[in-house]
Order: sequence, then structure tokens, then C-alpha cells
Amino acid sequence: LLQRGACTFRTKVENARAAGASAAIVFNEGNPGRRELFRGTLGPPQVRIPALSASFAVGDWLRNGVLDGPSGLAATVAVDVVAERRRTANVIADSPTGDPRTIVVVGAHLDGVEEGPGLNDNGSGAALVLAVAEGLADRRPRHRLRFAWWGAEELGLFGSRSYVRRLSAAERRRHVLYLNFDMVGSPNFAIFVYDGDRSTGRGLALPRGSAAIERVFARSFSSRGLAHRETSLGASSDHVPFARAGIPVGGLFTGASGRKTEAEAALFGGRAGEPYDPCYHRSCDTLRNVSGVALLRTTRAAAWAVELFARDVSSVRRAR
Repeated sequence: LLQRGACTFRTKVENARAAGASAAIVFNEGNPGRRELFRGTLGPPQVRIPALSASFAVGDWLRNGVLDGPSGLAATVAVDVVAERRRTANVIADSPTGDPRTIVVVGAHLDGVEEGPGLNDNGSGAALVLAVAEGLADRRPRHRLRFAWWGAEELGLFGSRSYVRRLSAAERRRHVLYLNFDMVGSPNFAIFVYDGDRSTGRGLALPRGSAAIERVFARSFSSRGLAHRETSLGASSDHVPFARAGIPVGGLFTGASGRKTEAEAALFGGRAGEPYDPCYHRSCDTLRNVSGVALLRTTRAAAWAVELFARDVSSVRRAR
């Protein structure tokens, strides 16, 4: 029995297997917005023991007041799964002009979960990337723009991981930065900019240059008199393979299952104490679940940033 937090789900399950466990149950951490049953991913290859997720309430009951060691309770785990190979695809489009020695990648995942149609997660991000690409179609960028719609993000970042893994060392150096857009139309939204300088003190270790990307997004909102906040970068979206390959990353996010604070409600409107997206990974994630206000604000900021980087990436390159 393991509690969510700190390291990845796969690391937790592999550690349990190495310690002799025949099955693993990972329960939610219990903080606001992280108490319910959740969907986790382990990534390839297939783990060798059954692994399940549980709500905080179930996990708290199973641990029976014990923090380390036997809880005194026994659990029988029965798992009915399908484990098979499937084919997925990325959709990638390059600008016809721009220096191919300096590539700016703009991406969003194209897939959703089985539970629902996924219009906010991540139809919103996919639509944003398409809108930005169409808006810049008649421009002649100085740097090559690459627009990417990733496959199988929800199952373990397969599309973006495959893309980055196949880059040679020389090709990686040509990738100046990556911008990620995942859930940018949450109905009870707050506008979050990826924390490139890790001023929040949390999240993924990021390559130098990520801070410059954060400043560009912050400026895009400030110049229009719009509020924004920072969000620490976890390991659950398509920026991760790029960051681990040493490519600076940035992006926008409007919230998932976490709950909006009073301060955020004062800045952005909406309902404090409620999830940013109450339909996150649920069947109600339909077009009605997408905030047109949030999507318009994030799309305009993304277009502003991409147009700037299409002309000038010096602020990012100097930091690398």
C-alpha cells in the first residue's frame, strides 16, 4: 500500500515489486483536490505485478492508522486487464520557411481518456495549436516552426517520448524550445503559466532557458492587463520528454482536478473551493465543459509568444 506523491507511479510500483510485493495499491495523497479515485499511468514496459489506484478514503482505511509496516489488514487483489500492443501516431506540420537549424516546437496531445470525449482534455489544447498555426500561415518566420499533435499522452506520453527518443544529438541541439498546451479551456479556470524558473520551489527540474519562456508568457498577459499565476511542472504531460532531453520548455494550463483558491477566484472569477475542471477525465468533458473565455485568453497569449519566438529566440538560447 503506497501513497501518491514525490516520485512517479512506476517508481513506486517497481520499488514495491523489488521489495517482494505481489501487488501494489497507490492511494491518493489527501490534499485538497487530490482525494478522489484517480487515473495513473505507469509507462512502458509492462510492470510485472498488478497495480491499482485508490481514493484517499480507501487508502486511509486500508492503512489502519499505520504509516510504515504491516497495517494488520489483508487485501485480496483481483485485476482484469488487457495488455496488448497498439499503434498510435503523431501529427506534425512544419512551416514552409524558417531556418531548420533553429526549431520551435508547439504541441498538444490529441488523445483523450476512455471515460469521455475529452473536449477540454485535450481538445482545447489541440484547437489552440491549430488556431495558432492557421494564424501564422501567411508569415515568413525566421526560425522553423513545428506544430505537433501527440498521440497516446494519456497512456504514458508515448507520442512525445517517441519523437524525442528518435532525435539525434545534433537534432536535439536544433530544437531551441518546446511549448506545451494541455487543458487550456477549463470551465472554472485560472490562467497558469509554466514555472520555468522554479520559483514555486516544486516540480520537474528544467533546462536553462525555460525561465525566459515563462517571462514571455507573463509579458503577454501583463501587456493586456490580464492576470496569471505560475504552476509547477509535474511529470504528466508532453513537456517532460523535451525537458529531460535538455530542451527548454514552457506552456499554459487552466487547471484540472485541483480546487480553486479564494485568491484565484478573486483574480479570475469562478467558484472558490471547486475543481477547475469538474469533468476532468469524465464523460461530461463535452464542448459545454470548455470555457470560451479561458480558451480565447490562452490562444491569444500562445499566438503572441509563438510569433515572438518565430522571429527571435535569443533570450532562450543565451540561457542554454
